[in-house]
This record gives sequence, structure tokens and C-alpha cells, in this order.
Amino acid sequence: MTHDHDLVLRPTEAQITAALNPPPGRNGGDLVVETLAGLGATTVFGLPGQHALGMFDALRRSSLRYIGLRVENNAGFAADAYGRITGEAAPLLLSTGPGALTSLAALQEAAAASAPVLAISSQIPTAGLGGGRHGYLHELPDQAASFRGVVKSVHTVRTQSQIPSAIAAAWQSALTAPHGPVWVEIPQDVLLAETALPVVTAMDATPDDLVPRPELTAVAADLLSKAARPAIIAGGGVVRSDASGKLLQLAEKLDAPVVTTFGGKGAFPWEHPLSMRSWLEDRHTTDLLEDADVLLVVGSGLGELSSNYHTFKPRGRVIQIEADAGKLESNHPALGIHADARLALQALLETVTDRTDAAAPERVRELLRKVADRIASQELTLEQDVLASVRRALPAGSPSFWDMTILAYWAWSAFDPRGANTMHSAQGAGGLGYGFPAALGAAAADPARPVLAVSGDGGALYSIAELATAKQYDLPVTWLIVDDGGYGILREYMTDAFGQATATELTRPDYVALAESFGVPGVRTTPKTLEEDLAKALASPGPSVVVLPALLRMFAPTHLD
Repeated sequence: MTHDHDLVLRPTEAQITAALNPPPGRNGGDLVVETLAGLGATTVFGLPGQHALGMFDALRRSSLRYIGLRVENNAGFAADAYGRITGEAAPLLLSTGPGALTSLAALQEAAAASAPVLAISSQIPTAGLGGGRHGYLHELPDQAASFRGVVKSVHTVRTQSQIPSAIAAAWQSALTAPHGPVWVEIPQDVLLAETALPVVTAMDATPDDLVPRPELTAVAADLLSKAARPAIIAGGGVVRSDASGKLLQLAEKLDAPVVTTFGGKGAFPWEHPLSMRSWLEDRHTTDLLEDADVLLVVGSGLGELSSNYHTFKPRGRVIQIEADAGKLESNHPALGIHADARLALQALLETVTDRTDAAAPERVRELLRKVADRIASQELTLEQDVLASVRRALPAGSPSFWDMTILAYWAWSAFDPRGANTMHSAQGAGGLGYGFPAALGAAAADPARPVLAVSGDGGALYSIAELATAKQYDLPVTWLIVDDGGYGILREYMTDAFGQATATELTRPDYVALAESFGVPGVRTTPKTLEEDLAKALASPGPSVVVLPALLRMFAPTHLD
């Protein structure tokens, strides 16, 4: 009897000949790019540096497309978005020390949002590894230690023969649920040395399936089938596992209202009769969820934003499906099911009993009416009109990427993404500067549809250099910059807390003139002309900038009783 793992593929005569006669002029960098291509990568992001030149030299001998950004952190954001849009591991090529460390904030966002980024950096020469003080340029005592608390896994290479296996292991780690960023580092001398190793061909790095335990899904199905008032919270795990269709089927079988977290935008149809949309920062929504006798949480750890700033106190049974074992029951006692959202939802679909609750859509309508009345009472017409203009201007199916700015805070709750995996923001880790470089990564993934980036003027200053990237690669990204003269949301927070704001006001450039200096068309708009100007920019080929001078306000906090 034979087993699958006993089978060894026999190389053909042509493969043997090719392996015994590798082409001349290859180095360790070629092993890197050959492995990436063998794993299925087509596009890489990054920024060259002295120690990493072996990798970058090898790119010209490969079929990989390179998108070079101007700041490592922005390259990380671009790779993050590419990974979110495609579901593939996005290679990020970096140099040692300062170049590597500059990517940390982007990798933190990728970790928080479970975006599969495969970061490959150079290292000081092998002789300097081991934590000494050898005086090499860019040297850190332990570079990998800087990343261990951020990424899923760290892989340090010391010889050329380790390169394919290390990258394959990292690739598998990045794409095994929960997805996330991984780190590979390769010494300069290993990258530069000529290699006689055979050309790397197809690599096997199939991610592991995270299958739910059947006894747990059986209990969950029984609880949901017998529930009087079930409800569902759908998080980012539903989007990442491409499980929105299964979520819709389950909600309709159970007649269970669904709210999506900010990371789960688009996981459930916005206009569906059972859709509570995304009004998580709302006491009425919190009340309805607390009233559920069985609450199914799929692909969310019920963190700060998803729990209405930890004011959410469920009274019924909680079932939590989560791929990250560390998030199971981390905030609320639950029937914890450690599994990929798609596989767990499929198991529930096969075992739940249909239930009918004619009152459920009415409860949803009443909730949304209360939310609308609350917002209407705050006289925030400008903010609602601006967001509505953006929605009308953005073609259905086009992705949008939002920086940490007031309009994005509105969008988390009030924007209809019109589909799964189309709206993304930096709300995972909450750093500034995400929107524009992330949009560039999404445009690189699918240049056939326009992409929208939204920033405030403060966040925009983090990303100005990437106008050069947008122009160089002619990426179809329209960048909406809402200019309120400073860090608008921090201005509000400080004014509310201390009576006045400090360090929030900014001198900023003429963004239209600045865009045009890069060869990127720019236009200054108004709330009344925003829809027309934005639609025109999105319909035009290549990058563009739309600047909206406007002072927007947030809706009042709603997590307080």
C-alpha cells in the first residue's frame, strides 16, 4: 500500500538536463525571484537598498513585475492592499536596518487586518549575524526581533540552499488562516554570491485548511436553530475567506439580522431586509445585539470598535467563529470555534434547521429608523451629502481605500460598499497614511477598474511622494483629499476632552499645484460640485487628485447611555 506522501515525482530527462546545466550569471537574488515566481507571484513591491541589490538585480532576469514606491512604509501599504484584493501573498522587497524598520507600521496594519504580505529583507553579511557589534552599515543587534511581535512568522536564511524553503514556508504561513504578514531576511553576501544551484521551478506551499471541529458546529447549529432572537456579527474574516455568499444563505435560513464590523464591510448586502448595516458606534444597534438570545460572531474578535468601545454586554449565548485562536473568547465568553469562516459557515449551513421569524425585518427597519433619526437630530447635512456624493461618483465594483480621517469614520458606519472586498481602511491598527499607497497596490492588482483613495490633509502629507509612483506606473487611482487645515479628528477629540486643541493645525501645500507638478491632474472642488468632479476624475485614465476644502464634523458618540 502506498500513501500520497510516499509518492515522489520523477523528473523528466529535459528537467534533469536543465538542472545539471543552470544558466550562468545567477546569484542568491535569482533564487529569491525564481522561488516567488514558482509560488505563483506575478507582482512585487518594494524599495532597493545597498544590502538588497542582489534581489533587485535579479528582477531584471525574471518575469516578475516590480512596483517601486518611494517610502518603505508606503510600499508595505501597497502590498497590504494587493494581498487584500487578490487573496494572494504580496511580496515586499526591502533593505536592511532603516529600510526594514520603516515598514513596521504597514506590517502592523497588515497583521491587524490579516492581509497576506510576504516581506523579504536583506541582512548584514553572514559573518555579522548573531547579535554582535561589527560596525556594518544598517546593522541591528537582532533585526528579526524587531518584527517578531508584529508578523506571523520570522525566517532567517544563512545559506543559498535555504532560500526556496524559507520563502515557501513563509508563503504558506501568510496564506494559512488567519492570513497575515511574514518576514524573511537574507544576508547580503548570500544574495550576492554566484550560485550553481538549479533554477527553482514550481514550489509547493499550499496553505493548511483550518477546519471546524464537527462537535462544536453541531452544538452551534442546535443553538441557532432553536433561538428565539438570533443575530449575527460579521467581521473581516468573512470577507477574507470569501464567505459572504454562505453568510447570506445562513442569515436567510435563520431569519437572523446581520451587522457587519468596519473590517467586514461588504460581507452582507447593505439593502437586504436583514441588514443592520454597520452602525456599530450606536447604542440602538448595541441594544439589539445585546437582546439576542443567540449571537453568532463570525470572523471578528469583538475588539474595541466592534464592541462599541467595550460597552457591548451580550445577555444571550455567544458563538464565536474565529481563525485566530488568540482572539477566541478574548473579550466575551463564547462557544469558541477555531476555524476558517467559510468552512465553518458551510458546516452550519449543512446542519441548521430553517426557522422563520417574520418580525426580524421589522426589527431591522425600526433600528435603522432610530439611527437615521439620531443622526438627523445632529444637523450633519454637509457630512452626509459629501459621503453620498462619493458613493454616487464611485462606480459599483470599484474598490475604495480610506485613511484615518473624519470622512472615513463616517464611511465605516454609513457607506454602502456595494460588494464584498471593495472597501478597506486602516482601522485595524489605525495608522496614518494608508489610503493612497494602498489604493496604488489595489490598482496594480486590477488596473481595469478605477480605484478611490480618501485622505485628510494631515494623512495626505504622509503619502505625497507616491504621486511619483502613481505617475510612473500610470495607475488609475483618484485621490480625494479633504482639506480641513489639520488633524481634524484629533482636533475634535482634544476640544471635547480639554476645551481646546494643541498640535493639530498644519501648514500644508497647494495640493492641486503639487499634484500637477508631478504631472498628475488636480482639481479643487466644493461640496456641490464634488460628485461631478470626482466622477470625471474616476472616469479619466491614470492618476488624479481631487481636493475638497471642507470642515467636517463627526456624529456624537453613541456608546454612552
